[in-house]
Amino acid sequence: MAEAVYFLCAVTSAACAILAFLMSWRYRRHATGLVFWSTLSFACFAISNALVFADFVVLETVHLAVARAATGCLGGGLLLFGLIWETA
Repeated sequence: MAEAVYFLCAVTSAACAILAFLMSWRYRRHATGLVFWSTLSFACFAISNALVFADFVVLETVHLAVARAATGCLGGGLLLFGLIWETA
């Protein structure tokens, strides 16, 4: 059951990144930069969730904890930077 949750989290994050990218592409003239930063952060979250799935399900002998934490922190940092940059 946990494997399904890991997989669905990765798929949901990837879908959010794709939808945000398509939204920013479609409304390029009116889009704010926050959509761009959100797209980058959701892409990092999707990579992080894919690494969780790979770490716990596919590659049971290899530990990807550092890579998972790094991509998650990068995604959060990008979103925080975008929020600060757009409000300043």
